[in-house]
Amino acid sequence: MMNSKLPHVGTSIFSVMSALANEHNALNLSQGFPNFPCDPELVELVTKYMRDGKNQYPPMPGIPELREVIAAQTHKRYGAPVNPDSEITVVSGATQAIYTAITATVQQGDEVIVFAPAYDCYGPAIELSGGKVVEVPLDTPGFTIPFDRLREAITPRTRMIMVNTPHNPSGSLVTREEWLQLAEIVRDTNILILSDEVYEHIVFDGEKHCSVLSIEELRQRSFVVSSFGKTFHVTGWKMGYCIAPQSLTTEFRKCHQFIVFTSHTPSQYALAEYMQNDEKIDGLGPFYQGKRDLFLKSLGETRFGYTPAKGTYFQLLNYRNLTNEGDVAYSRRLTTERGIASIPISVFYSDGRNDHYLRFCFAKDDDTLRMAGELLNQIGTE
Repeated sequence: MMNSKLPHVGTSIFSVMSALANEHNALNLSQGFPNFPCDPELVELVTKYMRDGKNQYPPMPGIPELREVIAAQTHKRYGAPVNPDSEITVVSGATQAIYTAITATVQQGDEVIVFAPAYDCYGPAIELSGGKVVEVPLDTPGFTIPFDRLREAITPRTRMIMVNTPHNPSGSLVTREEWLQLAEIVRDTNILILSDEVYEHIVFDGEKHCSVLSIEELRQRSFVVSSFGKTFHVTGWKMGYCIAPQSLTTEFRKCHQFIVFTSHTPSQYALAEYMQNDEKIDGLGPFYQGKRDLFLKSLGETRFGYTPAKGTYFQLLNYRNLTNEGDVAYSRRLTTERGIASIPISVFYSDGRNDHYLRFCFAKDDDTLRMAGELLNQIGTE
């Protein structure tokens, strides 16, 4: 009889809700991926490099051309001077980068602080490395860092603090002032920061994403994870990168080479060329803000409560005015009876707390968003 390393882990809520949506022919606003095509230019570039013979192993850290353009973009946007040779690693998706960073640094008995609600890959990666998840719930309704509780959670065994901004599922942002508070807390410790910034370019209403890279004191102890899949609507490519100081990158690459070794070669060449045009990135915020606004406008005089997301392509709706039902049961009922699938937020807390929130993905074509709004606007008005 085999003893499971993850005995409490089952099928992810994303797979469960997508399967339920398919079974009942419901609109699927649960899983976080666009239902519209990526830029045809990017597809043409990948095809070009495949035909040019860029189909064998690239260098383990990623091709120099791509790492150089990442370094240039990072300096331009966050003022951080990053060495493309020793501080940037191209990865096979953000999840791989997160797993690799944890594997490289977290040892048996180490504690890792995670802010909840937390994306579901964080905890298992920590546990597989022998670490202990220490969950600190974000303050609601703003989903902000509770610094007093964070201080109380830190012990001599604390190895890492994981931060996600823009935050999935809430759409909240970590501000520069909050980063500076975090810097003060970890200043005289050996605590590392793992900053999941995969939605860095999807920020709304004139706000700016503040990366941990812009805080030099924190940059020297941080892994920063980014995603080409989220940025360029190609989640199925599983392409991203990790930025860390040389000492951390050395440890990261030791594990990276034995987890995936390297990432898809023609995609790297295509992305390196595509990213030369700043407009490909600069238009993302306005593009997704338009979709957020269309989705919210389509809700009309809804009885769902909401605060417009500040970033990501997710919008939380609170159904407290409609029912006291648990969010897992309610999300299933909306899927089977109302024809629209979402993600219940309680699954992102270890204690399953129910604050009556559902997460909806608005990275969808306009017709889908209008239809979703119509379906949701009918609830509670009969």
